[in-house]
Amino acid sequence: MQASAIVFAYHDVGVRCLSVLLAHGVRVPLVVTHRDDPGENVWFASVDRLAREQGLEVAYDDADIPGRARELAPDFLFSFYYRHMLPEVVLATPKRGAYNMHGSLLPRFRGRAPVNWAIVRGARETGATVHERLAKPVAGAIIAQQAVPILPDDTAIEVFRKVTVAAEIVMDRSLPRLIDGSAPRIPQDLARGEYCGGRKPADGRIDWSRPAREIHDLVRAVAPPYPGAFCDVDGRRLQVNRTRIMMGPGAGSGPSGVEQTQGGLVAHCGDGGRLAILEWEWT
Repeated sequence: MQASAIVFAYHDVGVRCLSVLLAHGVRVPLVVTHRDDPGENVWFASVDRLAREQGLEVAYDDADIPGRARELAPDFLFSFYYRHMLPEVVLATPKRGAYNMHGSLLPRFRGRAPVNWAIVRGARETGATVHERLAKPVAGAIIAQQAVPILPDDTAIEVFRKVTVAAEIVMDRSLPRLIDGSAPRIPQDLARGEYCGGRKPADGRIDWSRPAREIHDLVRAVAPPYPGAFCDVDGRRLQVNRTRIMMGPGAGSGPSGVEQTQGGLVAHCGDGGRLAILEWEWT
């Protein structure tokens, strides 16, 4: 018998994971997504467009979702990078459970902006996790995970693209076992992870008194298309988009801050390390 699922989705991960469901023959009677925010830099693919191209019913988050979910009575509910919490009445609707795709290796980096936080914290690995969706955020049992590396100079968009592929892989691998009932359910040890809040553009402000590696990680974590890291230099706003940790003679020279050199911009950091500023703009 063909399984059915209501899908709550947005962003690239939403597009890729919805595509996996359709490729496996899952019947999707309803896709719930967000209207794009005109004030946001929308650089990612559209769930709305994919769903309409596939002839699926589309609703937005301001519709009567609980009533429509009760009416459809699906086997499953899936959420893929959907930005709002789902009420318990909706989570209780599917006959065979509600599941979420999260962009980290749970229980690490639960909560908002998991890719950005992983880079800010200097992690060398992240990934994608399918887990049971509960009323408590990102706390349900783990179904499956796919890891990806974070290289020392990877930016957030580069890591996010890896995580998007990891989400597609782990969804493709775990979906048949969810459907036939053989999927494992591994309880999360929440004490081994951390919960991260949302990030704001102001969180990209650089404090040059911090260590070079920490600043380099911040720059990578918020580089465009995210809002970017920044500082003020002589009354002007400098947006720093890409850096490289400098090795060799010269470390420790000069006060913390940005220095103009013949080769461009160099930043002196609080631990005596230096950063070459490879890409920047005055805003």
